[in-house]
Order: sequence, then structure tokens, then C-alpha cells
Amino acid sequence: MMKNNAMIFGDSYSTFKGFIPQAYAAYYSEEGRPETDVTKVTETWWYQVFEKAGLDLVLNDSWSGSTIGHTRYDGIDCSKTSSFIYRLRRLIERGFFAEHAVDTVFVFGGTNDSWADVPLGEEKLEDWEEQDLFEVLPAVSYFLKLVRDTVPNAKIYCLINTELKPEIDAHMKNACARYGITPIAFEHIDKNCGHPTIQGMKDIKEKVLEVMSK
Repeated sequence: MMKNNAMIFGDSYSTFKGFIPQAYAAYYSEEGRPETDVTKVTETWWYQVFEKAGLDLVLNDSWSGSTIGHTRYDGIDCSKTSSFIYRLRRLIERGFFAEHAVDTVFVFGGTNDSWADVPLGEEKLEDWEEQDLFEVLPAVSYFLKLVRDTVPNAKIYCLINTELKPEIDAHMKNACARYGITPIAFEHIDKNCGHPTIQGMKDIKEKVLEVMSK
């Protein structure tokens, strides 16, 4: 059977302690937390997708509370810590993509950029400057373009959460169309305190598999 190496760039929705880099913050774990019923890695959306679609996990690069752009909650600069952009750049610099063939990429972010009230900025699909990446819209398109350029032959899926600011939702879809990325926009995810429950993880899994099968 041919291998299909897949990786994830995500935030809390895609974390599980022990399955992400050790220094990263995890939301989901076997210890659980009062606001979620997810306590097994097999209950996560990505584990279920990978099992059903026969994907091999190369890396789950997910960090709870992380933003795609360089600005996190309270206006804190995360350009050298947790931003999706920094994490991808660091993998490129370390030769990760030279060492690992990646066939499929799942990007599931934008939730914290929306929740943290980071300045939206202007919709920009090219010619970014570094300061642009501290604003949501240019950061999102820059990141998606960088993923596409890094793995030009991979299938890339951009998962778009419910209840995002409408500008972020629309811009993600525009960027996907421009860079040849497949959007997966959700209509309903069962959540508690803004995070998927066991049922919510199934909601995500089912929609992802539905889009992947087309």
C-alpha cells in the first residue's frame, strides 16, 4: 500500500498531549478538563480522519491558543514562538520538508486570530511585508501561500471553523481559491466553551472525509 504522509498545522482543536511537539501547549489530553468530554486521542477529529483515509501522521504541528499571524491575545508578539507562520518557517529552515515527503496537509487555524480581536488589516494576496503579518488577513494568505510553495505537489485542505469573523471566513476562501487549496467550511460543530466535544470531533471528521472523497 502506498504511503500517504500527512501533517497538520493547527491550534487547540487539533492538539492532544503526547502527539504534538513537547514544548507546545495542549488543550486535549488523557487527563481531560472540566469543559470537554474528549479524553482519548482516538476521539480527535484528525485521528479518526487519518484512520479512515489511511494517512500516515508525519507531524501534528498544533499549539493551543495559537494564531496564524504574529499577534496573539492581548496584542502579544508571537513572531518567534507560536504563530503558524513562525512554526512553518522554522520547519523549512530545519530541513523538515527535505527530509520528509508530505502528500497531504491540513491547516486548521484562524479561530484564535478571530477570538483575540487581532487587527484584520487589508486583504492582501501577494507582496506582503513583514509588518503585514501581524494583521489577520495578510497573515492568513501569506501562510497559505507559503504552505503551497513549500509542498507544491501536496493536497492541502484548509479547515474553516464556524463562528469566525465574516471577513476572516471570506478571506480564507478567497486565498484557497487563489492558491489551489481545498477549503472545508463547516456549518455546524458541536462545542462546549468554544471547543469541539466528542460529537463535535465527529462533526469535523465527517465533513473532512466528505470533502476528501469528492
